[in-house]
Amino acid sequence: MSVAASLLRDARVNAGLTQAELARRLGVSQAAVAKLEGTRANPTIATLKHALRGAGRKLTLTTEPLARGIDETLVIEQLRLTPDQRLAQLESMYEAGRQLTIAGESARGELA
Repeated sequence: MSVAASLLRDARVNAGLTQAELARRLGVSQAAVAKLEGTRANPTIATLKHALRGAGRKLTLTTEPLARGIDETLVIEQLRLTPDQRLAQLESMYEAGRQLTIAGESARGELA
């Protein structure tokens, strides 16, 4: 049974409703409710929200930030490079940093 189907079935049962009673509230057939509660159910969020509301429930979706302290996509991107490519990239970043340092010193009048 899908998560959506389980949510709907549990909400209906907890509300003390039969499939036919929920169907009347929703303005659909009992067969339509049975289909939503079936093992192959894959309703849209809007359909699930509407059906749960008929059972006296409110659908709430939440997200939470990942606990990771690093962007793993950057690590994966680096691991796809060969060691030579990573070294070339590091040398390029070093040179860019050196040029930025020189530009900053020049702008502050620190260069002779």
